[in-house]
Amino acid sequence: MDPAKTPLKFFIDTHDLRHGTFPAGLSAEAFAGFHAQYEEACRAEGVVSLRIHVGFGEGRAFCLNMAPDAGAVRRVHERVGLPFDEITEVVTSTPGDLFFARAA
Repeated sequence: MDPAKTPLKFFIDTHDLRHGTFPAGLSAEAFAGFHAQYEEACRAEGVVSLRIHVGFGEGRAFCLNMAPDAGAVRRVHERVGLPFDEITEVVTSTPGDLFFARAA
């Protein structure tokens, strides 16, 4: 299978300090350094990191990635030693998405 021709899907993975999947005491500065490693792991696995929402005070993060499958997202996390709670395949559901779906 040619990775360049593999359709990518959207995945959200979650991290929570209460479950031990968010690094305790993570600062914005430390996250910036970690993010460079995460991006490198993404490139190695054919994953595109689109957005990461981080609540430093709450110890929670929600990451939106595009990947060929959940296994690729899992391998990115393994490469950087970051546990996760869940990896969920999602679709976009904005008002625009719903409007164009009705029109089709």
